[in-house]
Amino acid sequence: MREIDVSIIEQAVRDLCIKANKILPSDLEERICSCTECECEELPQSIMKTLQENIGAAKELDIPICQDTGMAVVFAQVGQEVHLTGGSFEAAVNKGVSRGYTEGFLRCSVVKDPLRRVNTGDNTPAVIHTRIVDGDKIKITVAPKGFGSENMSCLKMFTPSATRENIIDYIVESVKTAGSNPCPPMVLGIGIGGTFEQCALLAKTALCRSVSVSNPDEYYASMEAEILERVNALGIGPQGFGGNTTALSVAIEAAPTHIAGLPVALNVGCHVTRHAQIII
Repeated sequence: MREIDVSIIEQAVRDLCIKANKILPSDLEERICSCTECECEELPQSIMKTLQENIGAAKELDIPICQDTGMAVVFAQVGQEVHLTGGSFEAAVNKGVSRGYTEGFLRCSVVKDPLRRVNTGDNTPAVIHTRIVDGDKIKITVAPKGFGSENMSCLKMFTPSATRENIIDYIVESVKTAGSNPCPPMVLGIGIGGTFEQCALLAKTALCRSVSVSNPDEYYASMEAEILERVNALGIGPQGFGGNTTALSVAIEAAPTHIAGLPVALNVGCHVTRHAQIII
């Protein structure tokens, strides 16, 4: 049994909140750069170049890539051979988020109650998804989620008679409806199967996958490619001004489901789909 003091969790989450908001994953930055060359018209190409400059400026000036530093979504895979000491795991995660956002001078956007709308002042509480896994390590991923893109996400409970094409049509139509609101070019996370809440979590998880990695199942990999092609054919383009790059990547995660159902969720990410990770 390996002992880990929760103060280590707190510090890790604090650092990940700041890192994720200031440094875009390298694979996503590379995809933005490569897609710039896909634009033939001056305006969309100029916008893509400006996005690159913004990413570079955030690194150089040590400031957030986007003013919406998001709601902190934390994925934790805790090894069953780990014994946590020194206090509560969730309290440590939330304290880490609080420190990350206040000490990192990140915008605090969380309200304590959804209807009374009083800001908590430190971006807590975080949304925490914890899984117990094999081993004696803890893997933590912090994925700050801005709500310009989150608000364009959607879920539909299809019947089992729905076809692959029906699902693709639904995703493409949802992106068309979203238009420029999610600050395209987008990253699209799609969850298929499970239950109502599980397919939404699958879609959120999909946004943390490297944009350079396709689904290992060829059936879903080809579906990802088809959705990406059809979405980019919409012509919404960078920031909604037209062009060839409406989406940078599509990731599908699937799970077993009930014989009577076929849930599908789309979690939309903007071009700043952020996440940072550590293994303790």
